[in-house]
This record gives sequence, structure tokens and C-alpha cells, in this order.
Amino acid sequence: MKFTKLQGAGNDFILVDAGDVQRDWSPVARAICDRHFGVGGDGLLLLLPSAVADFKMRIFNSDGSEAEICGNGLRCLAKYLVDNRLNGEHVGEITVETQAGIRRIKLQRAGKETKIQVGMGEPRFGARDIPVVIEGMRRDSSLDITPIMDYHVIVDGIELYLSFVSIGNPHAVHFTRYPVSEFPLAQLGPKIEQHKIFPQRTNFEVARIISRKSIEARVWERGVGETLACGSGACAVVVAAQLHRYIDNKAAIELPGGVLELEWDGRGEILLSGPVQTVFTGDWLE
Repeated sequence: MKFTKLQGAGNDFILVDAGDVQRDWSPVARAICDRHFGVGGDGLLLLLPSAVADFKMRIFNSDGSEAEICGNGLRCLAKYLVDNRLNGEHVGEITVETQAGIRRIKLQRAGKETKIQVGMGEPRFGARDIPVVIEGMRRDSSLDITPIMDYHVIVDGIELYLSFVSIGNPHAVHFTRYPVSEFPLAQLGPKIEQHKIFPQRTNFEVARIISRKSIEARVWERGVGETLACGSGACAVVVAAQLHRYIDNKAAIELPGGVLELEWDGRGEILLSGPVQTVFTGDWLE
């Protein structure tokens, strides 16, 4: 099975151009993503044909669970398409079907490089959209689209104030006044991911505002653990920061693996861009 390893700001993936192949991909993801006995990666990307878009993407986390969407994964997929399917000459827009809906990717040539900007859709805030179940919540809460901000929880004796955002997948964002490098993410990340209020688990971001245009963040990804970057996580951080009036419409998110650029006008679609690179290609021997 031929594969391509790609990374976006250190968020790394193994991409398989799967065509019409039908199989159980969960055990493949667990094996191929293993950093000791496999290729190593945060997730497995499948490039598939689509009846409703130009292409289709499925993503499996390193634990074998399937995710709804992945921003850096979409950018890596677009990089692969530019280099292998579109002969490096395509400019304009392509569409990709995901479990969270169709996403549009803008491709623009800049010399030998191709700028890739992903439209991540509009954020959603309803409790059922995220989903999150909070004690005392009304049964008709599905009609409530008011953002849930600064929800107070205590984990291992540490107070957290979580803002909930769906970017097609669930996110909980906590803002801190201290450098994010000091936050005990390895300790608290798995406990927040599997907290009882999240029936489908959640991604967790800890962020610190540096300026009106800059944020530093770390991410604990559902089904993966801490990653060097996360596209949908960066989107969630920017949305939560804007709702708190911390930042302007454009911001750079500094993550351990690199910087992602985000744009959101406060109403419509979130735009994500940043570095992406092909690492190597190979054959997976089964």
C-alpha cells in the first residue's frame, strides 16, 4: 500500500490515495500511525472519490477512531493533490467532502509555492452541535445557539473556564494568563477529553493572548493526545477569543510546531492557512 507522509506545522499525517478500496481502516490507522512500529503520525488520511464534491477525505486518529474533520489534514490533502493529481498547475478552488460537510480550499500559485487556504465552515455553538451535556440544561436546548462561555469546571483541583465551539468537531477552549508551556496539559488533557459533560469526548485547547493579532496555544486532540498543531483547534481558539473581544478579525496562532493564520469576520466561515510540507513517500508492507 503506497502512502505519502505530510505535515502542517508539525501536525503529521499518513495519506493513502485509497480510490474505491473498501476495508476496515481503524486497525490500519492504529498500526501505521504508531511511532515505534509504524510510519508514525497523528492520523491517517484517506483520499476518496466523491459524488458531491471534487474529492472526499476521511480521517482516522492514531487510536483508530474516526474524526469528523481536520483543518491541517485538509491542507495536507490539498498539497498532495497539487503535487500528484493537479500537476502543480491548478489555481482556483477545489471542494472536499468530509463528515462535517463540504469544505472549500483555495489554491494560489506564488512562484514555486502554492498557497493553500481552507474554508473551515461556520462555527456552531448549540449544546447539541458541540455536543455538551450540562446539568440543569433545558430539554429544548437544541434551539439555543447562544455561545456557552467560561463554563467552570475543576479538574485535579485546578479551576478551568471552558468556552465551547463546534468546528464540525467538538472543542473546549481555556484561556490562561501564563505561558502555555507551563500548563499541565499531559495531566489535564485526557481528563477533559473524557469529561462526563462531553458524550463524544472533546478536543481541548489552552491559549494565552499575546496581542490583538497574536495568540499562543497548545492542543490536546481527541483520540491522539497532544499534537504540535491542530487546524480546527486553532479555529476554535480564534472564535472563542473574538467572542471574548480579545482579538481582531485576523490572528496568528503560535503552536509548538509552527504558526497558523486565521481569519473570521465574527459571522461567517473561518479561513485557515499555514505551512504544509511533504515529508516522504513509501510502501506500507502488510
